[in-house]
Amino acid sequence: MIHPTDNQTHRLRAVRNGRAAPVTCASCGCRLEGVEDGTWLHFGRLGGRDARGCRIDCAELPHDVYGGPVAVLTV
Repeated sequence: MIHPTDNQTHRLRAVRNGRAAPVTCASCGCRLEGVEDGTWLHFGRLGGRDARGCRIDCAELPHDVYGGPVAVLTV
């Protein structure tokens, strides 16, 4: 048996159809990665683009655990 080398094997994942799955964006389906404050961000986000290079509106917005973009209030 090969043990995973990832030290974050306890990451929160979504459960779909009774199986653990990565948290993905509800709008575009891209994979999200968790950050310290409990929000989720697009994996590989850079300049409004996702990891594949596609331009998406929610690339730099925080998301909730269900993959929905969270509105950011600016004051």
